[in-house]
Amino acid sequence: MKKLIFFVGDIETQGYFSLQIAEAMEALGHETIIYDLSKPWGSTEKFFRFFEKGNTALINFNFHGMSGEEYFLDENGIMMWDALSIPSYNIVVDHPMYYHHFLEKVPGNYHHISIDRNHEAYMRRFFPEIVNGPFLPLAGTKLYPDRTNVPVEFRKYDVTMVGNYCVPATFEKYITRIDDEYTAFYYGMIDDLMENPWKTVEEVAQAHLEDELGEVPEEELKKAMAALTFIDLYVRYTFRGRAVQELADAGIRVHVFGDGWDLLECQKPQNLMIMNSLDSVGCLKKLCQTKLSLNVMPWFKDGAHDRIFNSMLNGAVCLTDSSIYLDGILRDGENCSIYTLKEMDRLPEIAAKLLEDSNLMQKIADGGYKTAEEGHTWAHRAKVMHELVERDS
Repeated sequence: MKKLIFFVGDIETQGYFSLQIAEAMEALGHETIIYDLSKPWGSTEKFFRFFEKGNTALINFNFHGMSGEEYFLDENGIMMWDALSIPSYNIVVDHPMYYHHFLEKVPGNYHHISIDRNHEAYMRRFFPEIVNGPFLPLAGTKLYPDRTNVPVEFRKYDVTMVGNYCVPATFEKYITRIDDEYTAFYYGMIDDLMENPWKTVEEVAQAHLEDELGEVPEEELKKAMAALTFIDLYVRYTFRGRAVQELADAGIRVHVFGDGWDLLECQKPQNLMIMNSLDSVGCLKKLCQTKLSLNVMPWFKDGAHDRIFNSMLNGAVCLTDSSIYLDGILRDGENCSIYTLKEMDRLPEIAAKLLEDSNLMQKIADGGYKTAEEGHTWAHRAKVMHELVERDS
């Protein structure tokens, strides 16, 4: 079996994902090494003792190890993975539009793995030369695998949101940076997404560009997409903030764990309980104490977020919007509670009804746990990766 390299030491969440997959891959019979990007020289020495020519592969997240780190480049700028003929399997947890600059200089034996089917389609369209797939949605982790989840009625927090917040106005400098005509054009796209939140950013961008310019050459469209990440961030944080606002302003206490929430304006700020930012394990601990775990999808319209499956596996009721992929998994009132971005004013009513009925919440929490345990842990995702790296041997 292939010997596998994983990374920690950069983005904490992605390092945690790596540790979960590495553990599951070891259970499947692979030897693994964890390369700490914060300690490159000692890790490189360990790597060369571990490396076996023709039988070693790299599994990483978001281009870790291939983002121009100088300790992975030789004097001619050749990546170590190319020099040693190591295949790389890069799981990208954001939209590809954020990574055009990396996608233009990937290693030779590179596999791009998307967490959303729309991201896969984007890659096939704009980067057809890159090996793409398989689709691999994010998964969840049960913090205490040998322990029964605390019943919902005895949990400390009514509603929690684990994740950061950024004021949408932060991105206005990109919207207004050119002139009034461009400003109106960008706000037109934002308004379209706000009014039609089931659309993707690339779908809206293409429609608005063609309205303005007529038929746009594919290469020009590709360049335009890479310059529109602020549109994605603007609408993402607008809806995330509004979900918390709706609940707090309706008198429902929401504990938020993450950065930036002190900048969210609420009519009833006394219901917004701002807590410390936490690492992955810290977030899972809070989910173990949560009745309703609020999720707002980060504009993944045909994928999943780990917050959903983490909530389910740790015994909370996941209160979330959905996606095309999730529509095949989630069943409102059975394994989760679903709201829509189009009707966010109904969120308080949905949450209040659940909080008043601990039996209903427990039934949903139990259903959610069963759904996630049977198909949406990192061990399940590791099986897909195992088949992929062994097939390519």
